[in-house]
Parts: sequence; C-alpha cells; structure tokens
Amino acid sequence: MRPIAGAKVHALLTLLVLSCSSSGCAGSLFQTKVAPPTMYLLSIAPPADAAAVGGAQRADPPFDLAVLKPRVRAGLDTDRIAALYPDRRLDYFADARWSGPLDEVIQDLVVQLFHSRAGLRNVSGDASAFASAYWLEIEVADFQAEYAASGAPPTVRVHFLARIGSSGERRIIARFEADARQPAAANRLSAIVDAYDRAANEALMQIATSCAAALAPDSNTR
Repeated sequence: MRPIAGAKVHALLTLLVLSCSSSGCAGSLFQTKVAPPTMYLLSIAPPADAAAVGGAQRADPPFDLAVLKPRVRAGLDTDRIAALYPDRRLDYFADARWSGPLDEVIQDLVVQLFHSRAGLRNVSGDASAFASAYWLEIEVADFQAEYAASGAPPTVRVHFLARIGSSGERRIIARFEADARQPAAANRLSAIVDAYDRAANEALMQIATSCAAALAPDSNTR
C-alpha cells in the first residue's frame, strides 16, 4: 500500500504546482514584500548672508580648487548610517541609507559649500584635479551617532582631517582638522539625521574657513 500512497502524494503535489502555474500564484511565492530602505539626503544650509567665508564679501580669488574623493575610515565606508554604542560597538540603523556611499556624499557636500560660500572662481570634483591650481583632500575620521546611555538620544560626531595643496608645485600648503558634535533632539531617525546634517555643516564650515585662510596668503604671492 505504501507505494500507492506515495504515488498519490506525488500526483497531488504535481497537480498543486500545475494549478498554481495556471492561476498565476507562482509569482507570489518568489516576490519579496520587504520594503526598500529609506534614503536620507544631507545638504548644505543656505548662507545667513552674502559674506564670504572668513570675512566680508571680496572678489573671487584667481584660482580653481579640486575637491578630491575623501578617504573614509573602515566601518564608515558605506552608505549605511552608523551608530556607536557605549561598549564601542559599531552598528547601523536598520532600513536607512544615505543617498550614496559616504565618500561621495561628503565630496558633494564640500563642492556645494565652496560653490555657495567660498567665492572661489571654480570648484569641482577630482575629475579636474590636474587642471586646478589647488586641491583639497579630506579624511573622514568620525561620522557616527554616538550613544552615551541606553535609550537616550545620541550625539552625532563629525571629525575630518584635511590638507590643501598646490597642483603645479606639488606641495602641501596646510593641514587642518574639523570636529563637530550635535545632539539629536530625540531618539528617532528623523531627529538623528537632522543632527547629522547640523554636525556636517558645522565641520565643513570649519574646513572652508581654514581653506580660505590658507589660500589667501598663497594667492598674494602669485
């Protein structure tokens, strides 16, 4: 009797597969219902006034600046939004992403900032590095939401190391760093992303101010 029972089971399974195929239900067995992650976009805040970085409005310096692709610390070199816990455990917020890999996001923010505030003649990505008189390279040392206690809102830390150099003379003009910390208003992702935005803007403004101070005396010698 067992072979007969096995044959009946096999026949029923075959009939079920054929029935699903003919009715179109096979597709639902393989289609995922998982929602795509939410993407967050950081942007440069509009300037409070028309003043250039570092002082009053002035004529554009007669040089161009190339913003090289930033170097990003291991663990942060991703499009995921990082969180650091008191035990130094690095993790990522679920179902959330930046609008691109962090090096591309930071490079785009730097170009935006210099276009809107620094008053240079031309600022672009590293595709034109060899055509630009000066270059800027940033290393991302910290870019994470840091939790000091369980359940409490985190503080976002953004820490950059930067150097600016001359393309023609192949020399480094200055090295500097920027460090910013901004507390999140609440322990929810929208508030945490807002703290990221404020911290990134603060740190990049420090970079822009340092660049303006470093390039001013160099341009006067040309």
